Amino acid sequence: MDQDIALLLAVAQGDERAFTALYNRYHQRLAIHIYRITKSTELAEEVVHDVFLKIWLNRETLTGIGNFPVYLYVISKNAALNCLKRTAREKALTTDLDPALDQLPLAETSEEDYRYILIDEAIDRLPPQQRQAYLLARHERLTYTEVAMRMGLSKETVKKYLQIATEFISGYITKKLIISILFFIQNNL
Repeated sequence: MDQDIALLLAVAQGDERAFTALYNRYHQRLAIHIYRITKSTELAEEVVHDVFLKIWLNRETLTGIGNFPVYLYVISKNAALNCLKRTAREKALTTDLDPALDQLPLAETSEEDYRYILIDEAIDRLPPQQRQAYLLARHERLTYTEVAMRMGLSKETVKKYLQIATEFISGYITKKLIISILFFIQNNL
């Protein structure tokens, strides 16, 4: 337990080696715990990475945690349940076909314009910090270092924000295009 306290204090001060040690210490146990909830290796890994990203991004709060293993299991359980809810919603979306698709301007909009509309929708759905980092890096063409300085973040945090934002945007566009295709097929058969 004393080792956890020392690691948490070091992580709270931004020590990446301490964070890696903390990750290595709990990753496997946490993955097993999450797998029991999700019954999916892929979801378990995704949740573990999300939990540790959240810990890193909120590292300043680590000094107030008395029992890290309990804290870790509680936030990971919540993250796993949220992940399962999100997965269920995504499945429902692709099987039930979103009624809002009736309003999609597919006939009047070029394929390229439609892609830009989807990109804008996806960007609007990003959390504020990720959206700001994405817009600064992609639209204003700032480097990671410049974005980090402007936002008061570390370069690694900016890099992670951009990775997550890009994955989210790609996934969002893919899902919307699949739904559009399914909708088109359904209405033209």
